[in-house]
This record gives sequence, C-alpha cells and structure tokens, in this order.
Amino acid sequence: MDTVAQLRSQWFDYTHYLRRERFLDDQFAQLKKLQDASSPDFVFEVVSLFFQNSEKVINIMAEALEQNVVGFNQVITYVHRLKGSSAWCLGCLQQARQECLELKNKLENLFRLERQIVAAGGLVPVME
Repeated sequence: MDTVAQLRSQWFDYTHYLRRERFLDDQFAQLKKLQDASSPDFVFEVVSLFFQNSEKVINIMAEALEQNVVGFNQVITYVHRLKGSSAWCLGCLQQARQECLELKNKLENLFRLERQIVAAGGLVPVME
C-alpha cells in the first residue's frame, strides 16, 4: 500500500473513532464541506479561533469564580457564550477545560494527518 493510501486509511479510521466518541458531529462535517482548494486551511482556522476564544472565556470564568464575591451574572453571561447552559460550578468548569483540551488535541492530530496526506501528494478524503 502506498503512503497516500495508508494515510487516507488512517484518516478514515481516526475520523470514525472521533465520531464514535462524539468528538466530531454533523456540524463539523458541514464545516469541512465549506473548505475548498481556495481555502484549504479554513476548518483549521475556524477551529483555532474557537479554541483561542474558549480558552479566554474559561480563564475569565475561572478568575470570576475564584473571587471572594462572585458576580454570578457575569459568569452566567460567559457560560452562555461558551456553552449555552447556566448550570455550572467550579468543578464543571474544570471538566469543561479538560474536555476542551482533549478535543483540541484530537483535532490537532486530525489536522496533522491531513497535512501529511497533502504533503504525500494526496487529497484529504471527504467526510461522510
């Protein structure tokens, strides 16, 4: 099996794993469909912006929750911005931070695999 075929096979296996574990969903597949030859890094750039913003929002919420007097209205505003739910506590925030980091690592692996496919002269497969 040549290098491109091997990398594409790894890509299919990895994306199926990410879907099965619910790291990827239909929204991600739709986002991938917006990417084309004129903007090959579109999804990577969108995901990178999401993680930059998420990290800032999580840090702001963590700082707000660590204050002696917590401004819950401010925290709730940031929670809605990040997740859309206001049933949070500091422990939940830590879990969200960990899940965000895990998702970031998994998507970085996916993007690295895609770059390898392209570098080997292949085309990144289309998500199902």
